[in-house]
Amino acid sequence: MKLLATNTKLEKGTKLGWRTYGLSLSPAGKSGKQFCPHRSKGCEAACLDMSGMGVFSNVQAARLNKSKYFIENRTEFLKQLNKEISNAAKLGIKQDQSVAVRLNVLSDLPWHKLIDMSAYPSIQFYDYTPNLPRMLEFLNGELPKNYHLTFSRKEDNQHRVVAVTNGGGNIAAVFSSLPDTYLGKPVVDGDISDLRFLDPQNVIVGLKAKGRGKKDESGFVLWNEL
Repeated sequence: MKLLATNTKLEKGTKLGWRTYGLSLSPAGKSGKQFCPHRSKGCEAACLDMSGMGVFSNVQAARLNKSKYFIENRTEFLKQLNKEISNAAKLGIKQDQSVAVRLNVLSDLPWHKLIDMSAYPSIQFYDYTPNLPRMLEFLNGELPKNYHLTFSRKEDNQHRVVAVTNGGGNIAAVFSSLPDTYLGKPVVDGDISDLRFLDPQNVIVGLKAKGRGKKDESGFVLWNEL
């Protein structure tokens, strides 16, 4: 069982010269362990876990198997994960291609504490997170230099959004249609690629509502009209 894989969104980075790998675990408490401790009702209901290829039972089973592997045999899981990251780094160097890794495709785990990201200087790690302390660590330069974070706006953390924007961080927010600005900040189209570390500083990353998010009534999706 391979841990790292790609998906349609991650593959969009190829046109920008990046090969991107992602780790997709079962989100929230689907595996019996809470992988999204800062989840909200809105983000859990609109989760992309059941979008795209996620609707297929084999994809769900693969995510659950990886999650159980992590829960039941973390030492071997991390050993394999490090090996796959190392192989990705070597392949990128051999083919002269930039490599990015997103370990929280559907989860929100502290991977910077679980693996030594600095051991892979040629890899650009990145994630989205609604974890304010972790985001502030990033803004304060306390996380590995090759780990980039974008803060996830939800219906229950607007006050944290303000704290992040005041600190110069980027916010990812889901809209029914993308506005030009939000909270006085320019909105960039986050659906063009998933390479958040290439975004300008202090912007709003606009993501269009997808799947079950198109019917959101919790406030997770920001409804607006062009």
